[in-house]
Amino acid sequence: MAALELGLDTFGDISRGTDGALLSDAQTIRNVVDQAVLADGVGLSFFGVGEHHRKDFAVTSPEIVLAAAASRTDSIHLGTAVTVLSSDDPVRVYERFATLDAVSNGRAEVILGRDSFTESFPLFGYDLADYEVLFDEKLELFSTLLREQPVTWSGTTRASLTNADVYPKTENGITAWVGVGGSPESVVRAARYGFGLVLAIIGGPSARFAPFADLYRRSLESFGSPALPISVHSPGHVGATDQEAWEEAYPGVAELNNTIGRERGWPSYNRLRFQHDVGPEGSLYVGSPETVARKIADTVRTLGASRFQMKFASGSLAHAKLMSSIELYGTRVLPLVREMLASE
Repeated sequence: MAALELGLDTFGDISRGTDGALLSDAQTIRNVVDQAVLADGVGLSFFGVGEHHRKDFAVTSPEIVLAAAASRTDSIHLGTAVTVLSSDDPVRVYERFATLDAVSNGRAEVILGRDSFTESFPLFGYDLADYEVLFDEKLELFSTLLREQPVTWSGTTRASLTNADVYPKTENGITAWVGVGGSPESVVRAARYGFGLVLAIIGGPSARFAPFADLYRRSLESFGSPALPISVHSPGHVGATDQEAWEEAYPGVAELNNTIGRERGWPSYNRLRFQHDVGPEGSLYVGSPETVARKIADTVRTLGASRFQMKFASGSLAHAKLMSSIELYGTRVLPLVREMLASE
């Protein structure tokens, strides 16, 4: 627990400028790079950028954004949240991250997932009926590529490989994780292939995911694998006080929930639901530094996690507010969480 890492995730949500108008995709991407630079400056351990292919989010090629951030940062690890492996090619994913690892001096990480959105499947010519087999086969191939040895592989979702060598080689390997939203099969799959586990908790209390953390550890043991880290990804926002943070975060959280909800038949989001979500039984880490730190410490204790990744942008919250949240997260929340855990 003393080595707990705090990180940040963003999907590059399109935010608003000072005039209230939505920013361009291009400006949003430039802002994400600035956010990564600040995260590095306040001592955070990880900055993750998600991949999406819809109008709500600006980033479709996170590795390029991360490479730009690598040129302006020194210590922070840079990765995805997540890379949609199902609709990508494992060889190209390896090549891109090996390149990112080179330009960042060994700070690249990749979090692989299937994504809760499905726009990338028809966009790149994949059939949603193959949702499971696409991820399973491609994850198997990617795990083999990480050994950085000639690969012989065959499956049903891409061309076979026979003694194929892939470049560039890294200096110390690539840190790889699998993002899981609550499927036991996905937890076991991550353990089977030797990936770290990222639990995406975007609804309900963190205690609900304790069985998945236990299953992961038991699965690693049954496969004869060494202990591997568990991280948590959850949305949040830090303000000077609880009330300030709630007032700043609510419009964007409601906007994003309602946009997705119209597509999926969810009920309209409201203040009552928001106040539940920011409470002890909810998955939003929104509040003052003390409130957010206390909730993170509880989650880390409950799950035995070694990293917490706060998804700090939800909806169209202004860039200046996001920067303020990042600064408070690094300068106030991080030391408070470590102090709370150390005192035990």
